[in-house]
Amino acid sequence: MVAGIGTAAAIAVAGVMGAFGARHEPLSVLAPASPIETGQWLLRPLKAYAAEGGNLYGVPLKPGAKALVLELEMTNRTAKSTKDYFDVLQANRATIDPATKPFIVLTRDSTLSPELHPGMPERMAYIWQLPDGAAPPASLELTVIRETYKQRDNLHGLPGWFNPTPIGTLKLPIGSGPDIADIRP
Repeated sequence: MVAGIGTAAAIAVAGVMGAFGARHEPLSVLAPASPIETGQWLLRPLKAYAAEGGNLYGVPLKPGAKALVLELEMTNRTAKSTKDYFDVLQANRATIDPATKPFIVLTRDSTLSPELHPGMPERMAYIWQLPDGAAPPASLELTVIRETYKQRDNLHGLPGWFNPTPIGTLKLPIGSGPDIADIRP
């Protein structure tokens, strides 16, 4: 009987502590003009705009289709070339369906999803195609994700970037972009 009471007390204490620990603080709002450190990446947002139809940095858009574009400077802070940047920015539901994955393009030569080299800032464009008939929102809202480097993970004993965690939200006004004829590859 004593063991049963002790077990019940332990479960009750764990439940109460879990309830208080589960409280989520709101994410901080990140300044769009400031560099953002995400572990392996250093991001510097440049501008967000809407584009319509044509060929946007080598990404073909259907005639009449609209896209949201975020141009930013990305610097790989690791020791080797990588393209592990697909999940560093996640669209908020208010702006874009989170299931919609962006095209990610190197703006200087329209290379899709290139490996970025250590310590070399590169200008990139994240391009989200909007659903047919959707009007571009007034602002682009994103959640920025940080990962932590571990020398050895617990499962395989290998180094890597783990534990993706949202560090804040980034909100950029949608401005006017360049003429689509100006950015063909």
